[in-house]
Amino acid sequence: MTELRQRMNDAMVLRGLADRTRESYIACVLGLAKHYRPPPDQLDAKAIQAYLLHLITEKKLAYASVNQAACAFRFLFGTVLGREAARFDIPMSKVPKRLPRVLARDEIVRLFAQCRTLRDRTLLETVYAAGLRLSEVCALELPDIESAPDRSCIKVRQGKGGKDRYTILSPHLLESLRLYWRTYRPRRWVFPNRAGDGPLFVQTAQRMYRAACDAAGLANTAGIHTLRHSFATHLLEAGVDLHSIQRLLGHGHISTTMRYLHLAQGRLTGTPSPLELLPLH
Repeated sequence: MTELRQRMNDAMVLRGLADRTRESYIACVLGLAKHYRPPPDQLDAKAIQAYLLHLITEKKLAYASVNQAACAFRFLFGTVLGREAARFDIPMSKVPKRLPRVLARDEIVRLFAQCRTLRDRTLLETVYAAGLRLSEVCALELPDIESAPDRSCIKVRQGKGGKDRYTILSPHLLESLRLYWRTYRPRRWVFPNRAGDGPLFVQTAQRMYRAACDAAGLANTAGIHTLRHSFATHLLEAGVDLHSIQRLLGHGHISTTMRYLHLAQGRLTGTPSPLELLPLH
């Protein structure tokens, strides 16, 4: 790591930025450095804006990825290098608002049935049953599964934003986890990597999900995060209130959870049309 990137990393550590945020910001600065010959601290706002345009028009990156790069550059120039914000007025791209993909209940059943191994199925069941993020399920450790009858839950350590929380441990999932443990005998992490000396790589978990989707004939299912969206939507359809779902998901704002109102089919299909309320007959 160059001296500049080390300074940036140290500044992020001091401000308590999450590990994945630091990794993403450093990767954005590294991409900038590879694109231009001069080091990033010698670039001006015009060069930064040209690079962001390059990411959109030539790299074809999603606007969310471009926004992340813009945030990384703001942090580098504004916080690390101490340059005036007015000199680096980097516009943020407007991210198109799209509803996330949600699997129907029968699709979830088909997905689990087509998992290649018991480990694959147990991991995907855990994501869906507890509403976990990909990084959260990979980082689970055995003590995080609290199975006492009077305290049955899963502890999520240092989720998004560096926050701990508790989420559901269903009896069915607990049975699956116990069968999985008897078969594989993990020692520290619930889902360790192949060497057993660390947590499962997120790319490996994504491949498990994609392989199961392909075997089940499920198209346009995006990534494994679809199971988390399905968890929230199915709870809402079952009558669970938004604030409880917000806490289970670890959302900082209720507005983030409210988007699942648009996905709950039961609430939509069960709503009468105003035409039915008119005295037409």
